Amino acid sequence: MTTIEQNQATLQRFLTYLKADKGYSPLTLTAYEGDLTDFAKFLHSIDESLTWQDVDADLIRRWVVATREGNIGARSIKRRLSSARSFFKYLLMMGEVEKNVARLVKNPKEDKPLPYFLRQEEIDQLLDHTKFPDTFEGMRDRLIILTFYSTGIRRAELIGLNVEDVALSAGEIKVTGKRNKQRIVPFGEELKHELTAYLAARTAQMRLPNAEKNAMNRAFFVTKSGGRVTEADVHKIVTGYLSLVTQQKHRSPHILRHTFATTMLNNGADLRAVQELLGHESLKTTEIYTHTTFAELKDIYAKAHPRGKKAESENNS
Repeated sequence: MTTIEQNQATLQRFLTYLKADKGYSPLTLTAYEGDLTDFAKFLHSIDESLTWQDVDADLIRRWVVATREGNIGARSIKRRLSSARSFFKYLLMMGEVEKNVARLVKNPKEDKPLPYFLRQEEIDQLLDHTKFPDTFEGMRDRLIILTFYSTGIRRAELIGLNVEDVALSAGEIKVTGKRNKQRIVPFGEELKHELTAYLAARTAQMRLPNAEKNAMNRAFFVTKSGGRVTEADVHKIVTGYLSLVTQQKHRSPHILRHTFATTMLNNGADLRAVQELLGHESLKTTEIYTHTTFAELKDIYAKAHPRGKKAESENNS
């Protein structure tokens, strides 16, 4: 039996152990087999005479590097390392190796996905050129979108707003965020004007027969029957209007929060100020938006600088 065949036989014994002794599901077994077969192929590509006993931590790290170069994400690599650790734990238990070398290799840091956001022309198209119905609900829907974009508050925070939380004269709203932590968020003249008009319309709406039972409701954003808007209401409103101005599939209310943060940083706002406005406990959470703005900067450079265009075209050839 060749070394390759011996290694494969050991791997099959491990998979049998996982099925018979551990009761792992077929799907999990398939994942383990795929991960460890990939490692075995890497091992044999270096030297066909290498056995599992020859594997050390450096060899596993080389496998990780090769995997990363194959555009495999950090999460998938983390799973592959987990498979390797389980395999070498089994070999150690069976007395076939002296230590679990896979435990010496750290997981790679998972890549944080960049937030999706609207381009400036898209948000301008939505707020300046989109026709909203000339009704109470149309006024409310536009205000919901403008409030998200102007303040960066979360959907739950918007839904939880009460009339007394909006201070028109001061240009501030009091927001209750995660773990009931409150913060004050300022707003500008455009939002102040529309908030004022909406409050007058809301008062009139609450006097109508179909809303009288909710006349004492202090919710700021209400339905036409006077009840507080729900998460489903807000999601439907935002996704419906965003679909008019963007082709991206991510159209949740959170996109407007991302858009607020990106807009602020693109226009010179201090990172810590944006952190406070968003209600982030850690600055690291806010820092993800700097990656977005830098990506935009690179895109602008590539389009505007003549040498940038040349480099871009050569890279694509």
